Amino acid sequence: MQVKAVIIDDEQNSIDHLAILLRENCPEVVVVATATSADEGKEIIMAHNPTILFLDIQMPHRSGLDLLKSLNRYAYETIFVTGYRKYALEAIKSKACAYLMKPVDIDELKEAVHDAMLRSGNKQAADNRMQSSQQQQTAESATITLVFVKEVSIIPVREIIRCEAVNRYTRFILVSGEKIISSKAIIEYEELLLRFDFIRCHKSHLVNKVFIKKWVLDEGGYLLLRDGTNVPVSRFKKEELRKKFGTA
Repeated sequence: MQVKAVIIDDEQNSIDHLAILLRENCPEVVVVATATSADEGKEIIMAHNPTILFLDIQMPHRSGLDLLKSLNRYAYETIFVTGYRKYALEAIKSKACAYLMKPVDIDELKEAVHDAMLRSGNKQAADNRMQSSQQQQTAESATITLVFVKEVSIIPVREIIRCEAVNRYTRFILVSGEKIISSKAIIEYEELLLRFDFIRCHKSHLVNKVFIKKWVLDEGGYLLLRDGTNVPVSRFKKEELRKKFGTA
């Protein structure tokens, strides 16, 4: 099984060296992107959703530890690769999978990758169990769990009016008026929510059918929701909506 990885290090030589070590000794790891700063690193993490993050700590402007703190959730396993021992305690507190010293020892690298893949597999199994449990519930009792760095939000599905894609994130709009941003893409929630009568009316929108007041067919087509919101309907989704509304 191949897994995606990204490397973030302010020294390009270190990136190149680690990429070579991985290619020669850990062929199951595919480096899909690299970055030489924390800000650029955050962008590639969001773009590629890696399984493993190889991260330097001491970098100009923002450290690797600061980068982790700025992210909403840990959807990957972090392996620190650094030339400094003094950050080891902080790395442990950040729940990093491994802490490798430069120059990287090949055996230690192999062990770290092995551990990261095991931990990632356990997380995926837990996610699958959670989704299976959710899918067996009714829309009335079902909940969806959003995991962040400092908290876990459990949201009743019946309280979700709609979900909206915001770049690579998803915004949940709730009955209470609260808006919650998840770092996962909207497609990550589609399969689960479609089971509870949500409608994917547009590539950027998932709507709870309960809150749809009417489907306006002119002006390109849009859904008018009970809170007064207009949600566009993609021309590619019109046939699917006709089936949902029983007008096909």
